Amino acid sequence: MATRIKNKNLSKSSSAWMKEHLDDYYVKQAQKEGYRARAAFKLLEINDRTKLISKGMTVVDLGSTPGSWSQVAGKLVGETGTLIASDILPMDNLENVTFIQGDFREAEIFDKIMAEVGEQQVDVVLSDMAPNTSGNSGVDQPRMMDLCELAIDFALENLPEGGALIMKVFEGAGAQDLRKQMQSKFSKIRSIKPAASRPRSKEIFWIAIK
Repeated sequence: MATRIKNKNLSKSSSAWMKEHLDDYYVKQAQKEGYRARAAFKLLEINDRTKLISKGMTVVDLGSTPGSWSQVAGKLVGETGTLIASDILPMDNLENVTFIQGDFREAEIFDKIMAEVGEQQVDVVLSDMAPNTSGNSGVDQPRMMDLCELAIDFALENLPEGGALIMKVFEGAGAQDLRKQMQSKFSKIRSIKPAASRPRSKEIFWIAIK
């Protein structure tokens, strides 16, 4: 009996989530405007407020799949810019985007990314990476912090002075300690909670200038 009740509750929860998702303004706008996910509007707002990505720039998008941030950034850098996206999962082709599948921590994949960068400098590093959440913050939060540290390491290694890291973070254990560590390595850090982020979500976006 307990199993049946649990499954029924899960079904109700899933149905409620699906209804909320389908009724979501940003989901509808993403479908209307041809974006792959509602997350596109998060980067659009962040860039409207910071003006960090513009035509002709070189941008690396870590953990890019399904590609909504790459869609936005690819349009922003235009044909004169370079947008390099990478993910361990496959991603469908996008205009003005070079996709490299694999783990950017591996030398082979890192070298492929940097070969695409070539003699240019990386102006902006993007990270909308997040773990597959379990609902257990004791598991999910450390995994998220690990991903953030990977993005930070990549940014510190490849950004010039004045370059920017735009990164998703989960508020919770370890986040403020990580931010304190970043303060000695970046000249400026600010937080933005875009309107497209659901109010109950723990996600926030840090914009760090090297």
